[in-house]
Amino acid sequence: MLRQDSNDDTEDVSLFDADDEMSRRPKKSKIKHPIASFFHLFFRVSAIVVYLLCELLSNSYIACMVTIILLLSCDFWAVKNITGRLMVGLRWWNQVDDDGKSHWVFEARKASAWGKKASSEAESRIFWLGLIMCPLLWVIFAFSALFSFKVKWLAIVIMGVALQGANLYGYIRCKVGSRKNLTSVATSFLGKQLLRQTASKEDEAVS
Repeated sequence: MLRQDSNDDTEDVSLFDADDEMSRRPKKSKIKHPIASFFHLFFRVSAIVVYLLCELLSNSYIACMVTIILLLSCDFWAVKNITGRLMVGLRWWNQVDDDGKSHWVFEARKASAWGKKASSEAESRIFWLGLIMCPLLWVIFAFSALFSFKVKWLAIVIMGVALQGANLYGYIRCKVGSRKNLTSVATSFLGKQLLRQTASKEDEAVS
């Protein structure tokens, strides 16, 4: 079973696999879901390529706009519903209860449920790099379109930021839990770094 907003007994799927626990585990570089990994990057990279080359490929703004929006929509659906679950064991969605209230659900699959299907380092890196870098590029495109007065492209760029930014936010919430946990994660990380620095200084002093 998956649990809502819970970090208990969940596998530690780290950003870029950089934390200590992941570094101690045996490396699993093999990509276990090649098709999911391919489509995780295909739609979002294709949308960026079409945006950059659209004026060279076609004189029709409408055709370029429709193509980019379709690619962004396919990417949003694939990343939200398929690649996140298969590649890193994370999932988020919105549900409406019996009282008509809307709730956002952020889930991480339990480590016990992974078994032999645990994500590899390669898949995790592909997932998080694609998830983080592409929205950053759309933000850069937004500022570029704004300062170069290309207003007609601004709507497309804003949609790219919104759709890919939504997936980025959702999966970060799945990874670290609720907003309250964001502070605790940052504090824990800083505490570990301070302890490491203190320990290294003590070792140097002893030597």
